[in-house]
Amino acid sequence: MTNTTDPRPLYREALAWTTGLIDTVREDQLTASTPCADFDVRTLLGHLVATAERARVIGEGGDPGTVPLVVTDIPGDGYGDAYRSATERMWPLWTDDDRLDATVTAPWGTVPGRAAIWGYINETLVHGWDLAIATGQPPETRPELAEAMLAVARHAIPAETRGGHVPFADVVEPLPAAGPTERLANWSGRKSV
Repeated sequence: MTNTTDPRPLYREALAWTTGLIDTVREDQLTASTPCADFDVRTLLGHLVATAERARVIGEGGDPGTVPLVVTDIPGDGYGDAYRSATERMWPLWTDDDRLDATVTAPWGTVPGRAAIWGYINETLVHGWDLAIATGQPPETRPELAEAMLAVARHAIPAETRGGHVPFADVVEPLPAAGPTERLANWSGRKSV
C-alpha cells in the first residue's frame, strides 16, 4: 500500500479528526496522564503541533530534527489554533505529486515522501487515540482510515524490531472488542484501557 497509494487524503482526515479532539480539551485536563508514558495532555498537545511542523520541514526538504519534539510556547487554550496553523503551513508543501516519490529525511531515516506521510498518519492517529483516552472523548476514528494505517504499520513497524532506535513498545494483544484505532494503538505498544 505504501508504494503506490497517495496517503495525503488519509493524512488530511487524520489531522481533521485530531483537530476535533484537540478543540474539546479543557484547560483542567492539561495535566492528566495519557496512555503514552512520555506525555501528559499538555506535552502530548505540544508534540502533536511539533509533528505537523516536522511534516512541513520534511516537505521543504529539510531536517525534521530542527523542530523540537514538543512545542512548549503555547497557552493552555491555544493548542487548537496552533495545530490548525501548523497544518495549514504544511499542506502547500505536499500538494505537488512529485513530493510523494522524492527522497526526504524523516526522523526514522531517508525515505520517499509518501512513506514520511504514512509515518505521520500513524503518529497523528495513535496520539489522537492517546488524547481521546486521556480526555474522555470517543477514541475511534473512521474504521477504514484506522484499518488502512494499521495495514501499513504492520509492514513498516515490524513487531520484532521494537526498542532501541525503534521508538515503539512491544505490540499489545488487542481486547476482543477493540476497534481499529485501538488496535492501531496496540500495534504501537499502547495498552487498552
